Amino acid sequence: LSAEEPCMSVSNKIFLLLVVLATCVGCDQATKRLAEFALKDMQPMSFLGNFFRLEYAENAGAFLGMGSSLPEWERYLLLTVFSSLILVLLTVFVCIRKDLGTVDICGYALILAGGISNMIDRVLAGVVIDFLNIGIGSLRTGIFNVADMAIMAGLFLVVVAHLRAGAGDAPEPSTTPANPS
Repeated sequence: LSAEEPCMSVSNKIFLLLVVLATCVGCDQATKRLAEFALKDMQPMSFLGNFFRLEYAENAGAFLGMGSSLPEWERYLLLTVFSSLILVLLTVFVCIRKDLGTVDICGYALILAGGISNMIDRVLAGVVIDFLNIGIGSLRTGIFNVADMAIMAGLFLVVVAHLRAGAGDAPEPSTTPANPS
């Protein structure tokens, strides 16, 4: 991301958002349906010496099941209503900010795509389908899905874009010799 990157028009931002959203949401929903068909009521399948595992899970909570023990009305308020509001606000933010570069927009689009795809599950089924797990021995991730990977990739892109932009704001070291007087 360079300081000279031209500002993207609102229509180009929306086009980029829609392409990333459609691609990511489509892939996530397709893999969740496949996991539901092939993995539900099955024992976990292990690959590469148990480094990679396919394991069907229905998550009523948020990240790593947080909030799954809350009463249903609180989960609905927090994980459906409040999360939907955040997704709408993030979409508006991306569309109105004039200084966002392509990497920023792609990062935010991945975050939105993951959030929207998980929201589709939550609204239609009340749970989010997870099916991926990686780790070595007892050191393992929680069970996650493609939408979760999109969110993490989006966060990474946004952080990298901001760090690179911040590095561009640093003053250039002076190349003129100091006055020896």
